[in-house]
Amino acid sequence: MMENHQIEMGAIKANGLEVPNGGLRSSMMPSWSLHKPVGRVLQSIRTVIFTSKLNLLMPFGPATIILYYTTNWHGMIFLFSMLGITPLAERLGYATEQLAIYTGPTLGGLLNATFGNATEMIIAIYALKNGMIRIVQQSLLGSILSNMLLVVGCAFFAGGIVHRNKDQVFSKANAVVNSGLLLMAVMGLMFPAVLHFTHSEVQQGASEVALSRFSSCIMLVAYASYLYFQLSGRNNSYSQLGTEEVPNEDATEEDEEIEISMWEAITWLAVLTIWISVLSEYLVNAIEGASDSLNLPVAFISVILLPIVGNAAEHASAIMFAMKDKLDITIGVAIGSSTQISMFVIPFCVVVGWMMGQKMDLNFQLFETATLFITVLVVAFLLQDGIANYLKGFMLILCYLIVAASFFVHVDPQSSDDD
Repeated sequence: MMENHQIEMGAIKANGLEVPNGGLRSSMMPSWSLHKPVGRVLQSIRTVIFTSKLNLLMPFGPATIILYYTTNWHGMIFLFSMLGITPLAERLGYATEQLAIYTGPTLGGLLNATFGNATEMIIAIYALKNGMIRIVQQSLLGSILSNMLLVVGCAFFAGGIVHRNKDQVFSKANAVVNSGLLLMAVMGLMFPAVLHFTHSEVQQGASEVALSRFSSCIMLVAYASYLYFQLSGRNNSYSQLGTEEVPNEDATEEDEEIEISMWEAITWLAVLTIWISVLSEYLVNAIEGASDSLNLPVAFISVILLPIVGNAAEHASAIMFAMKDKLDITIGVAIGSSTQISMFVIPFCVVVGWMMGQKMDLNFQLFETATLFITVLVVAFLLQDGIANYLKGFMLILCYLIVAASFFVHVDPQSSDDD
């Protein structure tokens, strides 16, 4: 009885061998070592998948694949794939932010530049592979317009309502340099279009493509220089946030809580990118059929509807930061994203199309180029004083509604260009 009592009180008897209290047999270690990783994986899944209400849209992803192989309802396939990609784009932004905490500000900035518009790039490359050059051009243009007008407008409006008793302020220097880069992008898009429509090319068609490829390389160099300048750590006139951010370091740390490990963030980035790639293929294949079944112009779908998918993360985070009175982050998210698309993603797609043998160029047609030019001017004028309020936000939202209505009644003249 004493021996049994001693075993119950602390000694572990296994396979006829007594193990002292506090010691573990090596044969029992695998069950413990397996339990810990499984629990970690489940915790990671719970954090990434079940903490965002937007993830309620995730079942639309598998439903898209089922509809694609069982029906010919292109309109439903398009809508389901859009709804399925939206939470994935938001979670991709979340995983990137978590990874940026571990890598530090410099590499974190590069990661945000790379993965911030990953959804738009994936959709564009799939469309480019299928020869849908106009859809690539219009969807990327739509992302720029959506970020500059709708995202900034909603952020200014929401922040202005929450802080209605004061004007919110942000760094004028950052807004000016981003506006300058956007105007450079407009210049890069304008000259191929002007060259085409004035019929002043040396070689019909070939000169326009050659100019676009040369300009794209220049724009990529300019964007790389901009990234280096911003991330080099030097104190310059474009980083006036130093004195403003010192009192808010604790708040910044609270906003950047570590929720998943570095390797978990990398794994989630890979998984989400692959899943977005799969759904993007179904989305692109359904665009033209959806245009017919929904009775909507392809231009409207490409410029207005597709950017909703890619800009879900920017839209949510920009509004959240504006309501917290952190306008510099809002401008960095929304206007910075527009700068990335115009100076990096569009030229990158031209270079990728060059390697694919696709004649992707910077001639976005006169209507689209004029729309972008006017949008950049309007936003640059509204940002130049470094003050935000709900009136400015409301004006930008109304401007976006005008743009949306314009593309709803716009017929793409691509088919009649050669006449």
